[in-house]
Amino acid sequence: MKKSQIFRTLLLVIIGLSAACSINRNASKQDKAQKANTTSEVIRIAFGSCNKTDSENKLWDDILANEPVMWIWGGDNIYADTDDVEKLRAMYLAQNQIEGYRKLKENTMVTGVWDDHDYGLNDGGEEFAAKNESQQEFLDFMGISKNDSRREINGIYSKAEISTPTGLVNIYNLDTRYFRSKLKKSTERNRRYEPDTTSSKTLLGKTQWAWLEEELTNSRAEFNLIISSIQFLSSEHGYEKWANFPHEVEKMKEIIVKSGAKGVLFLSGDRHISEFSKTSIKGLNYPIIDFTSSGLTHSYTEYSGEPNKYRVGKVVNTVSFGIIELDLTAKEVTMKILTDGNVLLQELKQSY
Repeated sequence: MKKSQIFRTLLLVIIGLSAACSINRNASKQDKAQKANTTSEVIRIAFGSCNKTDSENKLWDDILANEPVMWIWGGDNIYADTDDVEKLRAMYLAQNQIEGYRKLKENTMVTGVWDDHDYGLNDGGEEFAAKNESQQEFLDFMGISKNDSRREINGIYSKAEISTPTGLVNIYNLDTRYFRSKLKKSTERNRRYEPDTTSSKTLLGKTQWAWLEEELTNSRAEFNLIISSIQFLSSEHGYEKWANFPHEVEKMKEIIVKSGAKGVLFLSGDRHISEFSKTSIKGLNYPIIDFTSSGLTHSYTEYSGEPNKYRVGKVVNTVSFGIIELDLTAKEVTMKILTDGNVLLQELKQSY
């Protein structure tokens, strides 16, 4: 067996998923993640979003060839757009039976989040009537035990942890759907939504916010990856984004700074384009990066440009997936946008 295969096998043993186990208004506690030792100091994670079960995904073999220790779903893992539980279940079943994805699951730990189309309502939030039923189907798709505490809480937010002798990597899967307040429609042409400064509106909800703040504050990880189905930094386009709730963006920045968490990095999807966004935050000694990877089976091929003052490099508008390599010794992250044939389209490195 190759050394890389041995490392991958060992790492698969050490990754444990834990979820909030309290449904009260206080910060939810987490189950302890499973841990074991491994000699690997560079952790490779793959992620992507926007995947149609009735369209060919040519990327699964390429993703598997990178030998990631973890695959992260970034949302729109299927395109159901329905409150019909049977239809939703059938589409998840179809995805699980796709050979390339099945092989990936056999070799790689899987975690992640949903977005609107697998949630069940286009651009949907707290108003979706079938969200509780949809949550259970999502958890089934992710292979979560019927006895897992995630079955008892509202929302699909959860934590995953990768442990090595050199340090930890924490992954926080955010739910940007279940609690999200209604979006403010834009009156401008070619813009779907506009920022809403109403302080009572929320993106994550009180319980999830409290959970995330507690987790970041108590984190001992060298890197903390925050998985958001929608973009955190890109703020000028007229679609779904964190910037539609400016006070929630500021709250996130304040929590990151106050927590003292190391190496916070956002991974996002939704847009059918891939790009890197980067900015500095006062009080933080490293930049915040939002790595958007979208989509897996279809992309915004008609893309002709849009502003993003935080963009680094160019927009990729072909099908692609993301690779994140976390060097725990050098405290460096290498981020790659790849397409069919493992062709490298763009790369960004950042030291922490």
